[in-house]
Amino acid sequence: MAILLARGKELLTSFCIIYNAKTNVRKVVKMTNFYQVKEFCPSGSFPYAIKAGDTLYNLAQEFNTSVEAIMELNPRLNPYNLQTGQIICIPAETPAKCPANSFEYTIKSGDTLYNLAKRYDTSVEEILAINPNLNPYNLQVGQKICIPSKAPAKCPANSFEYTIKAGDTLYNLANQYNTSVEEILAINPSLNPYNLQIGQMICIPYTMEPGCDGWYYVVKKGDSLYTISNKYEVSVKDLMAANPGVDPYNLQVGQLICIPKGEADKPCPGGTIYEVRHKDTLASILLKFNISVMDLKEGNPNLDIDHMKAGQKICILPHQDRGCPCPSGTNPYIIVEEDKKKDQPVVAVLAKKFKTSVENIMKVNPNLAPGDFKVGKIVCIPAI
Repeated sequence: MAILLARGKELLTSFCIIYNAKTNVRKVVKMTNFYQVKEFCPSGSFPYAIKAGDTLYNLAQEFNTSVEAIMELNPRLNPYNLQTGQIICIPAETPAKCPANSFEYTIKSGDTLYNLAKRYDTSVEEILAINPNLNPYNLQVGQKICIPSKAPAKCPANSFEYTIKAGDTLYNLANQYNTSVEEILAINPSLNPYNLQIGQMICIPYTMEPGCDGWYYVVKKGDSLYTISNKYEVSVKDLMAANPGVDPYNLQVGQLICIPKGEADKPCPGGTIYEVRHKDTLASILLKFNISVMDLKEGNPNLDIDHMKAGQKICILPHQDRGCPCPSGTNPYIIVEEDKKKDQPVVAVLAKKFKTSVENIMKVNPNLAPGDFKVGKIVCIPAI
């Protein structure tokens, strides 16, 4: 635990006492930079300087933790006598698991969501959509967040989508899938080969094997011929016939399987299947994929959008104009420049402005995706 030295009522901010509860050793450390203290906070936590008005209860609420968890990291802390400038350790909220098409990132000194969005070719809105409890104005060094991984909207013909894993290099992937680094870069023009990120999605080219009267599927972890046959509504017998050289008891991740043509070649033609996660809401799904309510209903005509459940599989179609006038009980509104905020989606700004919710606005604008809310756009606002 770190405590600033004091002389009378004057805080000496250039030195601090570092106390190790396990070894009962104290030492005085000269601080030239606040973030030097971070090495004394245990893994999975970050240093925080107490501000005027802070309480452990407020800090627990702000950082999505508990008073007990903070006290456990700071066993000698007096919760009733917090001092302005005092440095304590806060548990870092780590996402249980970053969603598909994203990777975990640890906040560093100087990071902002705007810079991260620019660095990883995404947007502030997309980062916030998969980190719903994140405060964009109070990022903490050591805090872990999820960053969306930009994959090509659709991998070109004769290629498949691949998720970067620990230890991957383009050279190793080229050897593994019988291609070249140059060919991988050719279909991933914005890819930085020297900065691959775990969870990042890229396209890998492959040589089409002759004789597949259908299309190819890339085997993923946990796949079996039975699960693949269920997913694409073909029989195991037909799969075996279309893949005579495949050992059904030894499928390999990354292996190509021919899916023969059938009554339904894909359960979501022109789109992708998404499995609803525990914390997903209608708003977070629309923001995550930049689609409209009408896009969602088009791909899922029987879906109850107000009662989606974790584990439910839904069809995500690309956003397109499907036409929709303002319904009764709403008022048209032209988005103005003042509705643009640096670190908030415009639809979230409008929700606050008109004292409603993002979901309510999206529902009365079922043809619009979050990215369509731009200056000059006429949108429908629920009547108050």
